[in-house]
Amino acid sequence: MAAFDPDKWLAQLMECQHLPEADMKVLCERVRSILLEESNIQPVSSPVTICGDIHGQFWDLLELLRKGGMVPETSYIFMARRLRRPWTLQPGDRLITAGPEGKVRAPSPSSYLYVEIDECQQKYGSALVWKACCSVFDYLNLAAIIDGETLCVHGGLSPDIRTLDQIRVLSRAQEIPHEGAFCDLMWSDPDDVENWAVSPRGAGWLFGGSVTREFNHVNSLRLIARAHQLVQEGYKYMFDEQLVTVWSAPNYCYRCGNMASILTIREDGERSFTVYDAAPENERDKGMQRTRKTGNMPYFV
Repeated sequence: MAAFDPDKWLAQLMECQHLPEADMKVLCERVRSILLEESNIQPVSSPVTICGDIHGQFWDLLELLRKGGMVPETSYIFMARRLRRPWTLQPGDRLITAGPEGKVRAPSPSSYLYVEIDECQQKYGSALVWKACCSVFDYLNLAAIIDGETLCVHGGLSPDIRTLDQIRVLSRAQEIPHEGAFCDLMWSDPDDVENWAVSPRGAGWLFGGSVTREFNHVNSLRLIARAHQLVQEGYKYMFDEQLVTVWSAPNYCYRCGNMASILTIREDGERSFTVYDAAPENERDKGMQRTRKTGNMPYFV
């Protein structure tokens, strides 16, 4: 069996080299064992830096780390939903390696990560790595809570959830269902609606300021941080700063021209945003990015 060597793996990943199959299996087994012991809502202490969607943009993930600081000096919460081609596996194992213990440090709460089976077949010659990654993703936390007052969740709220304890008792060891509270946490969006409205996504709900303020009041929260929607400026406050959307994929799909951001919560509760543009390394990889520029822009951003 391969040795558990996160420092070596981090060095490889920083060079955009995917890990050998044996290392990936060891890494996934270690992270899965850690996640099994954690709560649906993982408590996290400040200082910590909150990240939104990265959508598999590998060099932009490295730019995020350059701006925010490397682990373990900086702790991260990733609220990403999924990882896409062309660099699907590298951000996947990069996030895991930066996860909950030692160099496996900052969990990815409320994440729906995506690894393509075809890409695993191409890089490893089998689906074993794909299966190992899926065994981790099924146990990722549904949310994180910072100092008991900032809730981090990928999408948003649910009409079936009034208290945090109702999230804590959900079964997360499954694929994301097509409806219900678990689905809503991943797919809902804040909007200018009175209370709740049907989402055009076909999953989750649209929820308004009154819903957000009531949820924060009932659960003694100061802020809901979420990702899930592209924001041209990198971040966007709503509902009298009761909620913020953080987006961490600059120039999304290598054509949207948007900025990205990360949000740091300091020990005194102060918040600061770091806004950044696309990584310079993207210029070298324009040929690879052409596959991302074809077709229509997907709605699920």
